[in-house]
Amino acid sequence: MNIVVLAGGISPERDVSLTSAALVSNALTKSGHKVCLVDVYEGLPEGKTPSAELFSAEGNYTYKVDESIPDLDAVIARNGGRKALIGPGVLEICAMADVVYMGLHGGIGENGQLQATLDNYGIKYTGSGYIGSLLAMDKDLAKKILSVEGVPTPRGVLCDLKKDDIREMVKKIGLPCVIKPCSCGSSVGVSIIENENELAAAIEFAEKYEDKVLIEEKIVGREMTMGILDGEVLPAVEIIPKSGYYDYKNKYQSGMTEEICPAPITSEEHEKMADYTRRAFAALQLRGYARIDYILTKDGEAVCLEANTLPGMTPTSLLPQEAAAVGMDYVSLCDKIVNIALK
Repeated sequence: MNIVVLAGGISPERDVSLTSAALVSNALTKSGHKVCLVDVYEGLPEGKTPSAELFSAEGNYTYKVDESIPDLDAVIARNGGRKALIGPGVLEICAMADVVYMGLHGGIGENGQLQATLDNYGIKYTGSGYIGSLLAMDKDLAKKILSVEGVPTPRGVLCDLKKDDIREMVKKIGLPCVIKPCSCGSSVGVSIIENENELAAAIEFAEKYEDKVLIEEKIVGREMTMGILDGEVLPAVEIIPKSGYYDYKNKYQSGMTEEICPAPITSEEHEKMADYTRRAFAALQLRGYARIDYILTKDGEAVCLEANTLPGMTPTSLLPQEAAAVGMDYVSLCDKIVNIALK
C-alpha cells in the first residue's frame, strides 16, 4: 500500500510527533508498504509536487525528541509566517494514499480538526474520528462524560486565566493540586502545586499554551496506563519516574523513567482498570486504538486522568510496550493500526 504518515504541525508536541512518525514510517516499510512522511504544517518540500514518486519503500527516517518543548515561533518564521495549519500539497498527497497514518500529537492532529478535514475529502486515516478526538482532547468535556459513565476522575474545576480568580478556584479544590492546560498532552504546561508560593509560576507556565486550565485535586498513588487495540484491552504499565513526576522530560528522554509491563497489580485491580478503559473508549466515541491513563490509589481505586487518542510511538512510548507483552512486535503493531483503519 501507499501510506502517508502525517507528523509535526504547530503543536507543543511537535518533536514527539516527528519522532513517533519516523519510527512508524520505518516500520511500515518493513511490512512492505511504500511511505511518504509529511509535516502537516510545513507541507511537501519546496519544488516537490504530489506524485506517486514521493512514496518510498526505503525506511531510513530518524528524529529525536529534545529535552525542551520546541520553539513553534521559529517553525512559523521559517515558513514565512504562514497561518494556514495545513501546508502545501498535504491534502493532495493524502488523497493519493491508500490510507493516512496519523503520527501527530496535539494541535489539529488530535483535536478533531484534521480528522474532519480528511473526512470531507473521503480520505481514510488511522485512529479516532473527529468527534472522539474532540471529546478526548478537551479534558473538561472528557471528565464530564466519564463521570456520567461511572469512570472516576479527579475532582476538578475549569478556569479561564483571563477572567477567573485562580487563587479562589484553587481554594475550592485545595492543596496540593494539579494545574494543566485543558487541551494539551504530553504533560505540556502541567504543574503540581504543593503550596501557594508555587502558584504564580504554575499559572505563568500553563498560560504559555492555553488560557483555559483545569485545576484538579492531586491523587496520590501509583501511575498506570492501559491501552486498547481493536477492542482488546492490553496489559497495564506502571510508570515510575526516577525523579519528580511524569513530565515532558521524563516521558521522552531515555532512562528517566522505569516502566513495568505488565504492571504488578492484582487481578481485581486489572479487571477494574480494564472495565474503566472499555467504558472510556466507548463513551468518548474512540476508534481503533487508544491509551487511558490512571492513578491507582492505595485502596485499589483506578482514577482516570485522561484518554490519549494518538498514543506516542517513540522509543520510550507505552503502547508498544503493552503490545509486546501480548506478543506483538513494533512492526506488527504499526501494520495492525493501518489495517484497522482500512476496515
